[in-house]
Amino acid sequence: MRIPIDCDSSVPLYRQIQQFLREQIRSGALPPETRLPATRDLAASLGLSRITVTNAYAELEAEGLVYTRRGSGTFVAPPLPDLPTAEGEPSAAVEWPLWQQRLLSQTWLPVHGGLDRLMASVTRPDAIRFSSGMGAHDLFPLDEFRRTLQDVLRRDGAACLGYGDRRGYPPLRTTIAQILSSQGTPTYPDNVLVTSGSQQGLGLVARLLLRPGDVVMVETPTYSAAIDLFRSMDVRLLGVPVDEEGMQVDRVEDGLRSSRPRLIYTIPTFHNPTGSCMRGRRRRQLIALADRYNVPILEDDFAGELRFDGCAQPTLKALAPPGRVIHVRTFSKMLMPGLRVGFLVAEGPVYERLVDCKRVSDLATSSLSQCALEAYITVGRYQAHLRRTCQVYRRRRDAMLEALARHMPPGTRWTSPRGGLFIWLQLPAGLSASQLYPLAAEEGVTFAPGIVFSLCECPEDHMRLNFCVHPPDVIEEGIRRLGRAVERGLVDSGGEAALVPRQQAVVV
Repeated sequence: MRIPIDCDSSVPLYRQIQQFLREQIRSGALPPETRLPATRDLAASLGLSRITVTNAYAELEAEGLVYTRRGSGTFVAPPLPDLPTAEGEPSAAVEWPLWQQRLLSQTWLPVHGGLDRLMASVTRPDAIRFSSGMGAHDLFPLDEFRRTLQDVLRRDGAACLGYGDRRGYPPLRTTIAQILSSQGTPTYPDNVLVTSGSQQGLGLVARLLLRPGDVVMVETPTYSAAIDLFRSMDVRLLGVPVDEEGMQVDRVEDGLRSSRPRLIYTIPTFHNPTGSCMRGRRRRQLIALADRYNVPILEDDFAGELRFDGCAQPTLKALAPPGRVIHVRTFSKMLMPGLRVGFLVAEGPVYERLVDCKRVSDLATSSLSQCALEAYITVGRYQAHLRRTCQVYRRRRDAMLEALARHMPPGTRWTSPRGGLFIWLQLPAGLSASQLYPLAAEEGVTFAPGIVFSLCECPEDHMRLNFCVHPPDVIEEGIRRLGRAVERGLVDSGGEAALVPRQQAVVV
């Protein structure tokens, strides 16, 4: 099938495919029950990634124009019957107002949407999912937290159900400051702003400091929800590569000089998705460069506490003079993501402006969640839970590393992180994550393709694996399935990578 693709158009590639096929279906050129090309075949013929075609097919399915028959492919759907109106008359085709039609041509496509659709396509009930970005559910302290919640309701009654302090529950801000100070980041309660998860913290900073057309310097690859956040604001992203020592800071100054970014966003400790940890020299160099060019740093410390090996690196916040770094953290990875409690730390006029942004965003974070969290973590249980979690996650990381060494074919590379949640795996030459995904789904295992964390649509051979969600026996089986899928993929692609020696894990 020949589909005209304009790579210079402002219309996203997946949308061009969708529009062409929609016209062909509605004109009758593609009659009902016509089988569309397989996503892999169409992607190969167009020179695009498979996720692009998958997104186009998913949009057509959402319109009711195509349907998927498991094991057979994607087919043109029979025309839908007209729905009766309130008066029993057939409804006319909806003519959307112009302001809605403009939304259809927007250039921003959530990168995480493709991953969500891939996840939904895996229907095996025994699928082992390494694609999650969360911590392990089986370690969430449900019983203890339930009792704490009941105690708070009995103690405070209706007082914990109001808006409360816009900056956050004062005792919780005090506790957060104590935790950070004990971990080497001196903090005062008056510099803490409690947010509805760390994602809101990122959003508040972006809303305050950025305007359409601004440039944000980020690592590449990086956190997919941050990519979506910045692109939703029509800002441009300037990528700095990541290696085993984190952001390649020696490449930062050229970007600062040429593009004049308004913000540097970084995940220096146990980076998402690579798991790398920025070395101390690079941290100091980055702070000095940002200060020289008058650019604020947004430090995302989502998993900095989850260290298993080696010495802890100081946060950028701890190293920088006051007012240079905005530090964002969450309790979601350690406790329960459904609490939606995170926080940011900032000093100076920016703090008060962030409080104002918080107020117009959602007025305040749930008082009940904050009161219960403060009651839970002030009795020493948080540090005990942290130690236990790190012990469990260390065992699960080791189990995945050992399983990868047993089951991955030659030519595969992966990192050996000292903490965090993720292993970053590079496939053998000639095999992409997009090609591999349907094979892995057939085997009953999922992963997060590297393209989800990329700044541009390009061929990719990396994937992110979450090692903390499953116990060692499930990890073993999941990696065995993944290794089998990789071997199948190599056979399909000609098996060239089989000549490459197996690589050792890269410690990050």
